[in-house]
Amino acid sequence: MIIDFHTHLFPRQIRENRERFFSGEPAFELLYKPEKSKLCGGTDIIAAMDEDGVDKSVVFGFPWQDEDLSRRHNDYILATAERSNGRLIGFACFDVMAENALSEARRCLEAGAGGIGELALYRSGIDGEALDRLAPIMDAAREFDAPVLIHTNEPVGHMYPGKTPVTPDQIWNLVARFPENKVVLAHWGGGIFFFHMLKKQAKELLENVYYDTAASPYLYDKRIYREACDIIGPEKVLYGSDFPLLRPMRYFKEIAGAGLSEEEAKKILGESAAKVLGIES
Repeated sequence: MIIDFHTHLFPRQIRENRERFFSGEPAFELLYKPEKSKLCGGTDIIAAMDEDGVDKSVVFGFPWQDEDLSRRHNDYILATAERSNGRLIGFACFDVMAENALSEARRCLEAGAGGIGELALYRSGIDGEALDRLAPIMDAAREFDAPVLIHTNEPVGHMYPGKTPVTPDQIWNLVARFPENKVVLAHWGGGIFFFHMLKKQAKELLENVYYDTAASPYLYDKRIYREACDIIGPEKVLYGSDFPLLRPMRYFKEIAGAGLSEEEAKKILGESAAKVLGIES
């Protein structure tokens, strides 16, 4: 079973007239104002999955500042997932700093969301206030045994739309604050997986932490798969495409050329994700 752990879907009204939604949403405008930034819906992703041989995909929306828009987008995600005959697994996405963040998380989890994410703090990074706002959301996620997908990125190198001011110590403080939650750090966790080799604290604090590969071909050499498997094991690595940014086949080619065993590749491509999501593979 191949499971894509990181994809974005948007309802038709946003796909067809994105400019209407730039006002008051600087992160959305930054990411999606360029015409080359793709937006897709449920039909698009199912077609791509069929073409590239993906069995299931985790789908989510965008962390809108507008609470009503966030709620409607989550409704679209949940409805699209429900119509997919099990192909799509909807996650609840919202602005962590919004007043309705906790109620929206609980509403979506009670409605059948498979998890929470991708939660992104594009302005502040994961600072102390963000951790305090996350606390009740993490409580709700534990109650539902739901994974939480957090946007992270490498703190060095070139700038690009969506790169946040998050730092390694902020990511570490996140996992230290919520060690009992199943946390998935997007985009290889900004490289924090290296610190699994620390002799103190790492085992207990990082036991429930996983890493997705979203945007990896843009960010890292394919050797990262081999290095990650050696440090944390393929059980911790979850294939995620960031579709429609990149198609699944781009990742499959890199994984095939990364010097992995067949067993390691199978875990990365779906077996590890199935365990995180509670799916029988």
